[in-house]
Formats: sequence, structure tokens, C-alpha cells
Amino acid sequence: MRSSNPVFSRRFRGNNGYAGFNAAPQAGTAAQGNPYANNPYAQQPANPYATNPYAQGGPDLQQGYPQAPATTGRMTMDDVVMRTGMTLGTVILAAAVGWGLNVPVAVGYGAGLVAMLLGFAQSIFLRKPVPAVILAYAAFEGLFLGVVSKAFNHYAQGAPVQAVLGTMLVSVGVLIAYKTRLIRVNRRFTRFVTAAVIGFVLLMMVNMLFAVFGGGDGLGLRTGWLGIVVGVVGVLIGAAVLALDFKQVEDGIQYGAPREESWFSAFGLTVSLVWIYIQMLQLIGILNED
Repeated sequence: MRSSNPVFSRRFRGNNGYAGFNAAPQAGTAAQGNPYANNPYAQQPANPYATNPYAQGGPDLQQGYPQAPATTGRMTMDDVVMRTGMTLGTVILAAAVGWGLNVPVAVGYGAGLVAMLLGFAQSIFLRKPVPAVILAYAAFEGLFLGVVSKAFNHYAQGAPVQAVLGTMLVSVGVLIAYKTRLIRVNRRFTRFVTAAVIGFVLLMMVNMLFAVFGGGDGLGLRTGWLGIVVGVVGVLIGAAVLALDFKQVEDGIQYGAPREESWFSAFGLTVSLVWIYIQMLQLIGILNED
């Protein structure tokens, strides 16, 4: 996860971004094309796919997505599941390679840096999803996770397995909370999560700088009781970002997003799960310290 979700910033951009929460409200009823006309949990956001870079011949600004056969060209849940499976499968395979081939730690961290750069390139600089870039990100990220997980396993036996189980439990919990509307993804929630992510990443960067130039654990944010608190906060932030991912998928399907957008959804879900796993792994490592 790079240290944060680079897809996260894309959700606040306008076209093909997250759910249109930053767009002006759009009047109308569900019959007129607004799937949120009767949604008690969200205001009526403008269609973020009103101008679609994937379509030929120009968009229909009144109806949102250009008129086309209902069964072609639109993102579906099957598309998201398939792309997410491909991306996560690449992460898992690369992690197995990193673990099994005894890849040096320095090489693993180098792979993590490459993954971070690829992630930012796809989410910030590339207007359209590029599957090759996304899968390359997954491969380098997986290699990094395999090396780091094996290093953790040396002094905290079983920590990677526990972190995987913890990530799965958090993901299922967030999905249930989202579907039952215990988590309501609205403007306030989105702004709060944005601020939390930015603050957390900045804090980790400061801690890293202190560790590099001052030695030890920097500000002590990854050891002792303070480390436990920071780890729990990191997991909670990852869970909140995952809820935003679920909202992005739901809105993309309801708004008639182009099928290519399913790659962005898969990318965002993968990054969020990696974030949760890394935070969980560090938290378990702290709890297993003598």
C-alpha cells in the first residue's frame, strides 16, 4: 500500500472518480436516471461518468453514460470480482516467490518502492486504467510482502498467517457493516477518512525520518503500547478506506460505469487489503515481542 492508498485521491476528482461526492447535487428521480433519488444515506450526487473517456461519439450529458445496449460495455459485479481475483492472485503468487526463494530484504524493499511508484503512476498520472501497470504493481507488491512477511515470521512465528486471518475478518466485518448501513459513506465520512489517511501517512513519514537520522524506532510509534495504539488506528483507517472502495464499486455499477473501471475497483480493493495486512502484521509483531 505504498504507505497509503494511491487510488484514494482519485475518488475526489470529478470524472471517473469516487462516487461523485465532490460533485454538485443533481436533481431528479430514480425514473429519470438518478439511482440515489430515494437513498436515505446519501445526497443525490452527480453522475461521475457523465463524461466518459472510454466512449465513442461523445456522451449524453442528460442521461449520464452514452446510450448503448444495456448488456454491453458496462461494469458488473462479475467484472470486479474477476479483476480483483486476478490482482490479488498476482499478489499472492509473487509473495510466495518472495518467501520461497529467500529474496534478500533489500531487494524486497526495492520491490516495495517500485510498487509504490507504479501505484501512484496508475492512480494519479494515467487517465485510464492500464491492466499491465496494475498487475505489475501487484507483482512487485507481492514480492515485497513475501520478503517482509518472512522476516516477521523469524521473530514472531505464525504472524503472517494471523495477519492474513485478521485481514479477512476485518474485510468481512466491513462488508457486513456496509451492507447493513452501519457504516454510512457520505460527505462527512469521506472527509474524515481523507484527513485520517493524510495525518497517519505524515506521522509515519516523520517517524521514519527520526528512525533514519536518529536511530532506533524514531518516535517509538512501532513499539510498546504506543505501537499497539498506532497499529489499531492503522487497521481502522484501512477498514474505513475499504468501505469507500465498496461504495465506489456499488456506485460504478449503478451509474453504468464503463467495464474498464472494474480495473480501478480491483486496484483500490487490493491496495486497501494490503494496507490492512501490513498494519495487522506490524500489530501482531508488537504483541509478540518479549
